Amino acid sequence: MPADSRYLPIEDHGIIGDLNTVALVGLDGAIDFFCAPRFDSPSVFASLLDAERGGAFRIDPQLGDDARRKQLYLPETNVLLTRTLSADGVAEISDFMPMGETEGVRRLVRRVKAVRSSVKFRLRCSPRFGYGAVHHRAEQDGEDGVAFVPDDAEAAGLAFLRLRGSVPLRIENGDAVAEFELAHEKSATFILEASSRPGAGPHASQRYAADAFKRTVNFWRTWIGRSTYKGRWRDEVNRSALVMRLLVSQEHGSLIAAPTFGLPESMGGARNWDYRYTWVRDAAFTLYSLIRLGLTDETGRFIHWIADRVAEEGDGVPLQPLYGLDGRHLLPESELTHLEGYRGSRPVRVGNGAAVQLQMDIFGALMDSVYLYDKYGEPMSYDLWNTLTGVVDWVCENWRRPDHGLWEIRRGEQAYLSSRVMCWVAVDRAIRLAQHRSLPAPMVRWLEVRNTIYRSVFDEFWNPRKRAFVQTPGSDVMDASCLLMPLLRFISPNDPRWVQTMNAVRRELVEDSLVRRYAIRGGETDGFTDEEGTFTICSFWYAECLSRGGDLQQARFVFEKILSYANHVGLFAEELGPSGEHLGNFPQAFTHLSLISAAYDIDRRLDSAGWGA
Repeated sequence: MPADSRYLPIEDHGIIGDLNTVALVGLDGAIDFFCAPRFDSPSVFASLLDAERGGAFRIDPQLGDDARRKQLYLPETNVLLTRTLSADGVAEISDFMPMGETEGVRRLVRRVKAVRSSVKFRLRCSPRFGYGAVHHRAEQDGEDGVAFVPDDAEAAGLAFLRLRGSVPLRIENGDAVAEFELAHEKSATFILEASSRPGAGPHASQRYAADAFKRTVNFWRTWIGRSTYKGRWRDEVNRSALVMRLLVSQEHGSLIAAPTFGLPESMGGARNWDYRYTWVRDAAFTLYSLIRLGLTDETGRFIHWIADRVAEEGDGVPLQPLYGLDGRHLLPESELTHLEGYRGSRPVRVGNGAAVQLQMDIFGALMDSVYLYDKYGEPMSYDLWNTLTGVVDWVCENWRRPDHGLWEIRRGEQAYLSSRVMCWVAVDRAIRLAQHRSLPAPMVRWLEVRNTIYRSVFDEFWNPRKRAFVQTPGSDVMDASCLLMPLLRFISPNDPRWVQTMNAVRRELVEDSLVRRYAIRGGETDGFTDEEGTFTICSFWYAECLSRGGDLQQARFVFEKILSYANHVGLFAEELGPSGEHLGNFPQAFTHLSLISAAYDIDRRLDSAGWGA
């Protein structure tokens, strides 16, 4: 598919946020994705998904077409700097969402500076409410502001948006626009405020911007300063942790899988999903990675959040695969037919139909994170244990049930290797918890079920002709989720059957250092015929499997090659395309948590083996 110059590549973005929502900022200085006031609210800016109808907030330094663009984070923060450099001058935009602001109000601060020489700028703030489907009116708001009021506040998910600036703003066709010039080392400030109701907010003063900047920088540096990781890839690990922290809801304690919707897994393809919800699996694995770094505060809140979801389910399946941030169960999937999609990739979907699927692997992910939190965070409470024993008892009764699997395949339910292994994990971690804390449990039954599940994996999922564990019983399809088997201590990384499985993964799924999750086979595997990229989480799993198997130098080589595919500020989307382009929703928590896990394991084993830095 030919490139469309109206759209920046997905990877040409940084991300800012305030633990309630995020914004994507392009290398061109445009905010082209922003949902407010929450992660899962309708979009205010979404020109990343429709260049004409989506809306954006652009600040363009007028330094010529040959100007170079650079973007970086202020170290150990989520404050983003975007620079435009030319022989005629240098301009810088500092973007951040202030921490510690008024409850219920989302603010985004943009500080613009002429770093060298005087620089002219053009500004256009073009909100398009309700995924670009809700009209609005624009009004002057005092001497320094423009107010945007959507015609339908309910459909917009927002009643009021205000832009204030330290330079004059005017209204043009419903947008706020300005042209201004800054002398050498002079700056201008703009504050975008989203609220459920009109009201007084801060003026775009240098004092407010400076105070908010210091408060925000201190927040992020204090948080990441608690990390216990001091290893070889500290910058990459810290960036991944900071990204994952951005995806935790301050209000609810839940975690989203990614902050975007509709970004394609293949250019022009149909795998365009909404990831702005809390997947039990993704959240549990994310917390596992944060626990490894000594960052346990977020884990406790999520454990109690998920316990509340179990209590709501009654006598049916104890958990559904994903929920809204606030725990809501219904996430109806629909298509936004008025949006053209990123570079023509349709349909653009919101909501997610996977919420009604059965995914048996989520119970293992949950129990593994609970087990680790008990070990490294707080000891298990009696009430939480009673809730979790009900989950484990349900798994013991239902572990043979076919499901949609870790990859949420929409071709109907089957028995998947990853689900079977994770059911074993659920029972195994419950047994370990009960033994470690002397908690009451039906140990004889749990031990019997655990052993039966273990044998079933070897009896049903081992393909003797292929000499590998395969995706479903009787098939010959290799699935990269098998790489979780040694990572979750189901099988020894040196077990002959695992060594043979790794050889099969290497033959069929690995391209250099990158790993496909499975072969598409013209829609036979998952119901979609369009190709997809390599899954970066699987690539990091592969590196960690090499490490656990003792091939440390190869593990390090593969790991560092994968790192080279990160974007300019260390972020990863879900997948990588044929030319290394980022595909899928961005940034992806699942990818960054696997980076942390691989870095931690490889680093520890290199130290134990006496290898230097």
